[in-house]
Parts: sequence; structure tokens; C-alpha cells
Amino acid sequence: MSSLQTASSHTISVLVDNEPGILARVVGLFSGRGYNIESLTVAETNARENLSRITIVTTGTPMVIEQIKAQLDRLVPVHKVRDLTVEGPHIERELALVKVRGTGDRRVEALRLADVFRAKVIDAKTDSFVFEVTGNTEKVQTFIGLMESLGLVDVGRTGIVAMSRGGEAL
Repeated sequence: MSSLQTASSHTISVLVDNEPGILARVVGLFSGRGYNIESLTVAETNARENLSRITIVTTGTPMVIEQIKAQLDRLVPVHKVRDLTVEGPHIERELALVKVRGTGDRRVEALRLADVFRAKVIDAKTDSFVFEVTGNTEKVQTFIGLMESLGLVDVGRTGIVAMSRGGEAL
């Protein structure tokens, strides 16, 4: 397979009107064409102008990514579509809540690792913790992986939130 046909992960930011049904239409575009969404976040970002940002992480060849962007751009009420992966420097973050059950040495090790990863204890019981960890996906995944041997009980993840660096708006 040539490098032009190699699939890679892309983070796409979509600015839309904050109205009922737009998320369903965006997700429907992906599912109807057999494209996978690896991460999806959406929230209102400008209440005055009633705008929301949808951040989508998907994988595809350059041709597939271009098709996705073109199809998203044709949806009404989409205002702007940006492929942050190819446009230059951008910041990606994810948040996870990680519940770990343990006592004794396991409890001490979980707290030590949480300190190394700058995870916050947001709930503590005598036999468990809930940690909040933020960072890039690799950091979050590594923290979760380390907690597995220490009594991992549950994980909740937000998905990726991203934006370009510098003074330019979406």
C-alpha cells in the first residue's frame, strides 16, 4: 500500500449551530458511509451566537478524510470544518474518572502513581478511590493500564477535546 493510501487518525473540529438533531445528522453521516468514530465530544461554545463545537476523531486514508470533511461541510447548519491533524499545531486533551478498589500496599501504590500522573483524588473511601486524570490520550490510557493491576473497577472517559494553537478561532 502506498503512503497516499495509508490510513491515519485525524482530529476534526466542526462548528455548528446548537440546535436539536445536528449531532444525529453528523453521526448519521459517519454510520451511513461506514466510517468509524473513535472519539466524539460536543458542547456549546458560544451561547450568544448559539454555536457548538463537535470534535471527532476518526481514521481513514487521505481520500476518505477529504470525503468526510467535504460531506460535513455540506451539512446545514455546519459553519466550519477543520482537520486539526493536518492544519498544524493543536492541543488535544481528555479527561477520565478512574475508580480503583484496594487496601494496604495496593492503595499506597495507586496514590503514588496518581501523584506521578497528577491525577486528583475526587472521592475517597476506606477501600476505594475515584481519580480524575487529564492529558493526552496516551497519558490517560497509560494511567488506566497501570491501575488495572491495582484494582481497577470502572472508567469513564470524555473523549478528546481539541483546538488549534495560537490566536486564531475555529
